[in-house]
Amino acid sequence: MRGLLHQPVKPSGRGLVLTHGAGSNCQAPLLIALAECFAEAGFVVLRCDLPFRQDRPYGPPSPHDGKRDRAGLRNAVIALRDLARGPVFLGGLSYGGRQASMLCAEQAESDAGLIAGLLLMSYPLHPPGKPNQLRTQHFFHLHTPTLFVQGTRDPFGTIEEIQEALRLIPARTELMHVEGAGHDLGFKGKTKRSELPAEILRQFDNLL
Repeated sequence: MRGLLHQPVKPSGRGLVLTHGAGSNCQAPLLIALAECFAEAGFVVLRCDLPFRQDRPYGPPSPHDGKRDRAGLRNAVIALRDLARGPVFLGGLSYGGRQASMLCAEQAESDAGLIAGLLLMSYPLHPPGKPNQLRTQHFFHLHTPTLFVQGTRDPFGTIEEIQEALRLIPARTELMHVEGAGHDLGFKGKTKRSELPAEILRQFDNLL
C-alpha cells in the first residue's frame, strides 16, 4: 500500500485510513481536507492509493481489481494499527468506500474488530440512470458501524434510495445529507465546501 501519513500533534490513539474513488487518487481535495481535519482532532490518518491506482496513474479499475484493492486496504489498516495504538477506522470515497464496506462484510472471524467503523462518502449505490443495478448484496453481512455521507444531487444514489438500502445493514448506520452536492460532495476543482470536513468529523464522532 502506498500513501501519505498525517500525524496529530496530540494523538488520541485513534487511526483512520482514507482512500479514493475510481477516477482519482489519494490527492483528492476532499481526502486532503478530511485528513487534516481528523488529524487536528487527534487521529493518525493514512491517505492511500489503492493497488489499481498504483499500477496505472489514470483510468478506472477493472472488474477484476476489487479483490486486490480490498487486500490493500486490509494491509493499510494493519499497518496503521501499529501507529495508532487504538481503534482504526476506514473511510472511502465512492469506489473506495464500496471496497471498504465489502472488506468489512467479508471479514473472517480472525479479523473481528480489525476495523472499528466505516466512513462511506458518495457511496455508488447504482450506476447513474440504472437504479435497478444495486450494489448492496454485501450489506446483509455488514456488521460495522457506518456513517454514509451523500449529496442530495448524487446520480449514483438519491437520499431516498440510500435510506432504503440502509435497512439492509444489521449494524448501526447514520446518513448525513450534503444539500445541493453531487457525487464530488462540493469538492471539485477549486470549489470546496470548507465546513464539510468538520461536520463529517462531528457526525462520525456521534456514531461511535
